[in-house]
Amino acid sequence: MTEILYMKDIDGNYIREFDAIVTKCKDNYVSLNKTAFYPLGGGQPSDVGILKWENKTSEVKEVIKKGDTIEHVLAREKPPEGTKVHGILDWNKRYSHMKMHTAQHIVSGIVFDDYKARTVGNQIHADYSRVDFEPISFSDKDLKEIENKFNNIIKQNLPVKIYEEERESLEKRVDQQRCNLDLLPKFIKKLRIIEIEGFDVCPCAGTHVRNTSELPRMKITKKENKGKDRERLVYTLL
Repeated sequence: MTEILYMKDIDGNYIREFDAIVTKCKDNYVSLNKTAFYPLGGGQPSDVGILKWENKTSEVKEVIKKGDTIEHVLAREKPPEGTKVHGILDWNKRYSHMKMHTAQHIVSGIVFDDYKARTVGNQIHADYSRVDFEPISFSDKDLKEIENKFNNIIKQNLPVKIYEEERESLEKRVDQQRCNLDLLPKFIKKLRIIEIEGFDVCPCAGTHVRNTSELPRMKITKKENKGKDRERLVYTLL
């Protein structure tokens, strides 16, 4: 099992470098006893960066979660099992993903509160992201109102917290459709929660910023029809 350094609290999301030990070395990847690299999943790309050991360096091209293990796919030579390594994240890319993911939670919350449309898909990128909603048909006025509300929320400097909570407890205090809690398999009893204080509470395994004040203004750049009563919003952070 790999210890995931960003999972337990919000400060862990800001770890840029870490030391670890190689627990497995295969043809195209290594696993570590702990990592700060985010693996592909939940609509968020994996982190990239480098691993250093002794006098050697190898690029981390992709990170993939397989069960309780996280595989670090390396571009060149791989350190053997038992090797002490130093991991360094591509911080610019990671921090962009953090801002985009927190922004997605805010956009999704606004659209559910104001239009009762659920988030049915999302994809985070460093320079733009998208969210799919259903059932909805947005007008140009709606898009401007979503932008304005988002930009007012980030001005409130709302803290973002990460913690674990029992599913039974969370079900009693949130709208399950607003945070898609009803879509999570019932066997998952303990959840990692991302809370934007005073605005949003949502189960999520992604990486996020400490405060909405870290987010720049948001601009919706495109609206796309994705089928009956389903629309996609593409946005960027200015």
